[in-house]
Amino acid sequence: MSEWLRFFIDILPEFFNGALITLELTLLGLLIGIILGLPAAILRIYGPKWLKWLAIGYIELFRGTPILVQLFIIYFGLPELGGYIGHPEWFTLDRMPSAIIAMGLNSGAYQAEYFRSAIQAIGHDQMLAARAIGMERFQAIRYIILPQALRLVIPAWSNEPVSLLKTTAVAFLIAVPDLMTRAKMIATRTYDPIGTYLAVAVVYLLLVFLFTAILDLLTKRTKIPGLGLDVEIQRST
Repeated sequence: MSEWLRFFIDILPEFFNGALITLELTLLGLLIGIILGLPAAILRIYGPKWLKWLAIGYIELFRGTPILVQLFIIYFGLPELGGYIGHPEWFTLDRMPSAIIAMGLNSGAYQAEYFRSAIQAIGHDQMLAARAIGMERFQAIRYIILPQALRLVIPAWSNEPVSLLKTTAVAFLIAVPDLMTRAKMIATRTYDPIGTYLAVAVVYLLLVFLFTAILDLLTKRTKIPGLGLDVEIQRST
């Protein structure tokens, strides 16, 4: 055990660099997911029919296909698509942007379902009441529905950062220098795959504990007394 601890301490600096990339993928993926997911949820509930089906198509496509397939299509498939029109460089992305876009698109689909459940939990009566006092639909959504929904969604939504953090591990398959890529390089160099992957599991576990602690604090600070939301969105990778 002491030998493994020494090994773990020796490789920590390399894992630290990989952890920064993993956190960057997670946080940027979450941000893109919010930017995509919240409008998709609103359109699915309140949008005109064609936008509603567009939102449903996006959500079901990215929730219904593996993140690895999405990542490969963005990184390997888009340049080939550009080749058909004679400009592959238009669609060619570096490894890191490809991974960030894939994480964001995938996360947005899941976040849309969290937001949709929270919005629907507010109840249609509040929308009717807002319209009855002269508010436009957009005003009612902005000033009445969303302020409540965004607080109500946090306990369920807090699963998403942790899930996305673990999902980023697939980025090593396109050589993004994240935690898993660093672990693979160390395992190849040291001929100690068991010790290396046990060490990277510990680092992931520590990051998950950190995220969980922050999100638990956020949940307590924003909790609405007397209201709750019981929703579970399953991830598939």
